[in-house]
Amino acid sequence: MMGGSASESAYRVLMGVLESRTGQTLSPSRIWRIEMSLKPVMQRHGIGDLDALVAALVTSNSRLLLDDTVDAMLNNETFFYREYSLFDDIAAKVLDQLREINKLRRRLTIWHCGVSTGQEAYSLAMLIAEQGEKWADWQVDIVGTDVSYHAIGRARVGLYSQFEIQRGLPVQRMVRWFDQTEGGWLAKADLRRRIDFSVQNMLTDRPPLASSADLIFCRNLLLYFSAPMREKAFARLRAMAAPQSFLVLGAGETVLGQTDQFVASPRLRGLYEPADQQVRRAAA
Repeated sequence: MMGGSASESAYRVLMGVLESRTGQTLSPSRIWRIEMSLKPVMQRHGIGDLDALVAALVTSNSRLLLDDTVDAMLNNETFFYREYSLFDDIAAKVLDQLREINKLRRRLTIWHCGVSTGQEAYSLAMLIAEQGEKWADWQVDIVGTDVSYHAIGRARVGLYSQFEIQRGLPVQRMVRWFDQTEGGWLAKADLRRRIDFSVQNMLTDRPPLASSADLIFCRNLLLYFSAPMREKAFARLRAMAAPQSFLVLGAGETVLGQTDQFVASPRLRGLYEPADQQVRRAAA
């Protein structure tokens, strides 16, 4: 038995549904939490246990039930300015390099893949906004995508609880970019307008980018993929990346032994570049 009182076959079906819909797999530590995560879903749909849930998924053809089930099994952990030193480097070094690279076309495209409820995308938008003069006559597109419709819905609204707003967000920025409401802290309209959030599966859907991405955030998402899915994900990230661009992964992630599409940046610690970008630089 894999956990709880449900049958082993129920867990296997749920794990298969998650991987087929999102590419993600469940680690043993997350398998034990399936039943707890899905309790609210079962209550909303009047379903008694996991075996009954699996039976309903197989027989009902309910898109809402399927979406709710997959959504509940996803890990939407995120917070503002996660790894503050990284955002400092982006503000002080990465954005300047991208300005130099794109100075003729004066366009910057940022793609945040696996954006969850949006805090890191809003963190990037704040960095850009606070460098207002530098980007005054530029087209700056920030696109946030995630497979979770619930997370994207929250990101679009931009409303965060007291706990969420205090987690990583300095007080000065909180006051400048958010308004306190009865329901929580709401991102100001100017900040929300800077980001286009949409529901996308990065393995199967083309992100709504108007041009190739100059900076890609894909943090702590690939950890949940099997090796074949991870290889496919890296290929998709490379296909969406501009010839001279940067990829940001989570602190516990690396490209070493995972892909030949990206290599560590020799100039910026913790960032990655398309492998062919370094080949072109060496040949120049």
